Amino acid sequence: MKKLCELIGKYFGLVIILFFIGGMTCPPAFTWVLGKLAGFSLLSMMLGIIMFGMGTTMELKDFKLILQRPRDVLLGAVAQYAIMPFLAYALSRAFNLDPALTVGVVLVGTCPGGTASNVITFISKGDLALSVTMTTVSTLLSPIMTPLLTYMIIGQRIDFSPIAMFWSIVQIVIIPIGFGVALRHCFPDWCEKAKAYLPALSCLCISLLIAGLAGASRDAILASSATIMAVVVLHNLLGSALGFAIGRISGMSWKKCVALSIEVGMQNSGLAAGLAKTHFPALAAAAVPGAIFSSWHNISGSILAWLYVNYLNPRFDEELQGNVNTISGKPSTAH
Repeated sequence: MKKLCELIGKYFGLVIILFFIGGMTCPPAFTWVLGKLAGFSLLSMMLGIIMFGMGTTMELKDFKLILQRPRDVLLGAVAQYAIMPFLAYALSRAFNLDPALTVGVVLVGTCPGGTASNVITFISKGDLALSVTMTTVSTLLSPIMTPLLTYMIIGQRIDFSPIAMFWSIVQIVIIPIGFGVALRHCFPDWCEKAKAYLPALSCLCISLLIAGLAGASRDAILASSATIMAVVVLHNLLGSALGFAIGRISGMSWKKCVALSIEVGMQNSGLAAGLAKTHFPALAAAAVPGAIFSSWHNISGSILAWLYVNYLNPRFDEELQGNVNTISGKPSTAH
């Protein structure tokens, strides 16, 4: 079982794509995900499991990084909640998206960074501590920032309740993470053993969500595939590029820029799709951008990690160059 979980965690991008294809080709096999169990939404429960799993990987000392690196974390939070919402608005207008798809793209843009960003940052040899801290901060801010920014962008044209969205995010995100952190604090040994299994469980939950949402929105996805794919790809790639650029302009090290780039470009799109389904039930296609983004950003993130490790880091990472120069006997130029 442990070996299987390791494989699922290692190839999570491929697993998500396969489930997405499954949802598109055989919708009835996955649309049960959007139903209820004992009166509770399965979709919300699965999102809660994902957030709980994230919480069990965190310790109270991790939150000290917020105080130790206030400038980096503040810059990351501002970039997260400025770049992606702005791009969502700009791309929706540029491609003249209909109201439903606009809602979906905006929700992707206003949601916090996704937990997959931490995995991709680790693989890319970026600043993992900064990535985890940024994900944590943007997630903790999401009950306020996501409904506020969504209302600012689309609230004038589409009626929804920011207060209801706030409470929804608290239930789906903050409470499960809090339980996870508490469990880690009280039972660290158990959480350490569970670390081998929880990432795989989270991957399966998000894969099922994407398959269910894809199946329910199959007709809408097929009808707008070319346009929405272009928007999703541009949203992700431009977000990553602008995140990296802001890091360099502000004087961050290469590793920090890598983390910022990945963190900004990779959103919690599963949450976006869930919020679309819950708060915009009359707009079936609103869940489409989140479902597609979830698959795409894992593909692009894996490609980006490969580029960083094999080509970009050896050429531009000051610390790597410093180590190479020291080994070769040349004076280090790292600073």
